[in-house]
Amino acid sequence: MKVLVTAKRVVDYNVSIRVLSDNSGVDLNNVKMSVNPFDEIAIEEAVRLKEAGKVEEVIVLSIGTSASQEQIRTCLALGADRGILIETDVEVQPLAIAKCIKAIIDKEQPSLIITGKQAIDGDNSQTGQMVAALAGLAQATFASKIELNEDTATVTREIDGGLEVITVKLPAVVTTDLRLNEPRYASLPNIMKAKKKPVEVLTPEDLGVDVTPRVKTLKVTPPAERKAGIIVETVEALVDKLKNEAKVIS
Repeated sequence: MKVLVTAKRVVDYNVSIRVLSDNSGVDLNNVKMSVNPFDEIAIEEAVRLKEAGKVEEVIVLSIGTSASQEQIRTCLALGADRGILIETDVEVQPLAIAKCIKAIIDKEQPSLIITGKQAIDGDNSQTGQMVAALAGLAQATFASKIELNEDTATVTREIDGGLEVITVKLPAVVTTDLRLNEPRYASLPNIMKAKKKPVEVLTPEDLGVDVTPRVKTLKVTPPAERKAGIIVETVEALVDKLKNEAKVIS
């Protein structure tokens, strides 16, 4: 069985985001970039399935600039077998990403596609669902547990009311939630081995995909700074401020 996993290059979650002075976007100069945390969970799950003997090959796919090879090598060091980079300097949006993934699915014919449920830079949570729709595959979103059978997968999903267990027919698209697993750290020997693993570089044109952006970002603004709190002398003063200033009670 072959598994395709996605890995998006994003600003590291520990980095404090800065907005450009002209409000045109986020400042990425001299900023640490990492694999999207939800995609790290997807990689970890694929590698665990391989270690359990249920998967023969793990392929990691990234879409972006040539710098995304760094994140692919990280995933290879975590246990993936080979990488595919769809190289483009265009800002790729969810539908274009989904079309590229669909093209790779047609090319590689994986039995399982695992993606993060969302990327921390956009929080769209759209790509996995779009891939399933474009490819005509079953989907199981927000997975907190995956069990592979011969031709089906039993997935425990995170829903508002608790947990939901569903069975989907393979091939299928699964998007990962935080509770699925805890990603491992890459060891130094595996980092060295990852340098020798193959990474295929393609372009959207090679796949016949138009990645022209459909949505234009007009303005990016940082959140308003929080005002310092105050200490009130009496309960009556607290109630008065909550009612008349904060307007959170009536």
